[in-house]
This record gives sequence, structure tokens and C-alpha cells, in this order.
Amino acid sequence: MSENMTQEFDCVVIGAGPGGYVAAITAAQSKLRTALIEEDQAGGTCLNRGCIPSKALIAGANVVSHIKHAEQFGIHVDGYTIDYPAMAKRKNTVVQGIRQGLEGLIRSNKITVLKGTGSLVSSTEVKVIGQDTTIIKANHIILATGSEPRPFPGVPFSSRILSSTGILELEVLPKKLAIIGGGVIGCEFASLFHTLGVEITVIEALDHILAVNNKEVSQTVTNKFTKQGIRILTKASISAIEESQNQVRITVNDQVEEFDYVLVAIGRQFNTASIGLDNAGVIRDDRGVIPVDETMRTNVPNIYAIGDITGKWLLAHVASHQGVIAAKNISGHHEVMDYSAIPSVIFTHPEIAMVGLSLQEAEQQNLPAKLTKFPFKAIGKAVALGASDGFAAIVSHEITQQILGAYVIGPHASSLIGEMTLAIRNELTLPCIYETVHAHPTLSEVWAEGALLATNHPLHFPPKS
Repeated sequence: MSENMTQEFDCVVIGAGPGGYVAAITAAQSKLRTALIEEDQAGGTCLNRGCIPSKALIAGANVVSHIKHAEQFGIHVDGYTIDYPAMAKRKNTVVQGIRQGLEGLIRSNKITVLKGTGSLVSSTEVKVIGQDTTIIKANHIILATGSEPRPFPGVPFSSRILSSTGILELEVLPKKLAIIGGGVIGCEFASLFHTLGVEITVIEALDHILAVNNKEVSQTVTNKFTKQGIRILTKASISAIEESQNQVRITVNDQVEEFDYVLVAIGRQFNTASIGLDNAGVIRDDRGVIPVDETMRTNVPNIYAIGDITGKWLLAHVASHQGVIAAKNISGHHEVMDYSAIPSVIFTHPEIAMVGLSLQEAEQQNLPAKLTKFPFKAIGKAVALGASDGFAAIVSHEITQQILGAYVIGPHASSLIGEMTLAIRNELTLPCIYETVHAHPTLSEVWAEGALLATNHPLHFPPKS
């Protein structure tokens, strides 16, 4: 190790995930001398080990689903095979292509990239340990070190006991897969691998899966999974996990079950233990979360934190927006983070997306709210697609008609939720939606029809008596 000449920057970002690289680009575009420190690859968990590779595999699973239902469209498929190594290769190609594009973006913004592990030496100094050890000076620092999968207590990850990262590295499909944890990640992988023909058992300690979301969403997914043949064990107690050369034995509710692999999806832990917070006086709580104010500033005025380590929403798009807020504040603006309209998506089959308040949350805030649901079976495009199961729901203020929340279960929910996110962020009302002309035939008409139904003036659904 050698000490190199000290470099000075206006803004140093530690971590090049979806929060960190966006913060760095925003800072650089504000004419700040910007450095971006990354120990692995640009894009972080989302691009390399999470969002993108999993959605590339889900895209393949969707093709399988279409083939299975091809006869409904008058298309007869004599047979097909799933070449999982080829699917995995495509997944890797997708990730590599996006990463190369991202690296080009970083270069085009003239950001200094430092390869290595970054940690605080003081409130204005960062040590970078890579091929060499470098100390750089920073007027402002943005911490964006993210999180990593949490192992099952006392059971480390291995070749058969997998994290969400490890399961994406499989080169062959298992026959039987246990998924410990029925949250978003667990349910997405359950849906993906079941579609590819894997026998799935979801093991959840609570009394229902997707416990962090509204009850209707949880029950709908449970019903869909059960109908599809996905086994769900709730109120489950695991007393032992034992790995052998070819299988994993799990003792759950005093019964021993055998699986080819186990995915542990019980949450994530924050990467804040070894980044030198104490050296700079930055506070973190017992969970490893770094408290921040609405400007993303920590208790140390020139140090900001964004992404998972803030403990707000563990979502890539939240990290990115927090990165924009932090960088703009460093460059002299006053911007605050607004969490009132954060969309979240569950990429199961069918897709699920939510934003804003649920009816229960609105009632807890003593708001006079109502819930209106409009079914996809009354939307022509959905029927034409053969995807008329599901519905879109709007939570609205009974007096002002302001849209407070929305959720959708059905085809392309991930794309549909954007309209309601815009509506909630800008405090729009039901008339703002139904007075806007929606193209026909499209799935987006479900929002216009839902808004009309909420005011009891439906065009393509019987009015309420």
C-alpha cells in the first residue's frame, strides 16, 4: 500500500448504486468537482444483483406463460423446452449492456471514478483502499453504501442456502426450492421459478405473506399462488436448516422437509458498520440506519446519506431521488424529499403496484376516504390480451375528491401505476383523471373508468344503486 497525492473535490460519493451514481451525475452537472467511489461495479445491487437481472429472468418466464396459454389465441405449440443456461446467459448480457451504458454516462459527466472501498477519516476526508490507499479531501460527502441480504440466524449462505444474489447465479433449475420469507423478494422469486416448472414452498413466520402491504393485496397474492400450485406455509417455525452435498433439510413446524436449494429472503442489513462513521461523528442507530433530515443531511452538516442506509424505503427509485435531492442541496439549492407518492411494484404474476395511502391508512389519519375498484374485465384491451383478471383501485377523499392512493393488480401494473403517482404527487382530483382523454383501447383507461365509477358516473360499468 502506498499513500498517493491528496486530491480535493467539492463532492465525494461513496457507493455507485442507483442512489450514488445519480447523486454523482447531478452534482457534476451542477459544476461540482465530483468523485465516485465504488468497490465493485457501477449500478450496485439493483443493476448487478437485483432489479435488472431478476426482471430479465422474469421476462423469460413471461414468454413461458404466454406459450402455456397460446391455445387461447388459436396458436398450437407442440412442445417447448426451457434452456435455463441460455436464460441465465441472456440475463448476464442484459446486465452487462446496461452497465456499459452507465459507465459511459459517468465518464461523459467527467466524474472521477475511484475503484476501491471508501471510508471516512474525518468529516472532510475519505480513505479509498484499492490497489493503493488514497486519502481524498471533500467539501461534501454523500454516503450511498446500500444494504446486503440478511442470512438466516446461525446459518451462513452457501452453495445451496442462497441469498437473492446467489439464486441469480444458479446455472441450472432446481426441482424443489424452499423460499424462507414471504415478502416482496420471496414472492417474486416464487412466481418466477414456479412459472419455470420448479416446485415451490414459501415459508413465512407471520400469519400471511406480503405483511408490509395492504391486506387485500396479500390475500389476492395468496389466492393466486395457491391456485397456481405454489405451497405457502404461514405461522411457520424453523428449528433447523441442514445442508448436505445434494440437498437441504429444513425442520419446519417439527416436520423435516427436503429441498434442492433454499432461498433466504428475510430482509436486508445496512452497510454502515465499516465506513468510518465514528471518525466523522456521524450517528447511526442500533439497526445500522443513518438518520437524515428531509434534505438528506446527517447530523454532520456537510455529510449526506441516501438509499437503503437511511432506512426509509428500500427501493432503487427512492435512492435515486434522494441522490438528486442531496446533490442539489450541496450545490446551493433547497430541496426536500417527499415520500407521499412513492410507487412500489411486486413483479409476480399478475403484477401488483401501489402508491399513496391505503383505505386503512387514510382512515387512520381521520380522512373521509372511499375505495373504488374497477375490474379489468370491463376494459376492452385487457380482454383482448386475455388478461382480464384483476382490478385497479383508487382511494379518494369523499369531499374534495382528491386522489389519496391507488393500487392495481393485473396486466402491466408496473407501468400503469405511474399515472396515479403523478396524480398523488400533484394533489389531483378524480375529475382531473376522467376529464383527461385516455387512448382507446388501452389498459390505462382503467383509471379513467375507475375515477368515473368513484363519482357514480361509470360509462362501462353498471352505476351503483
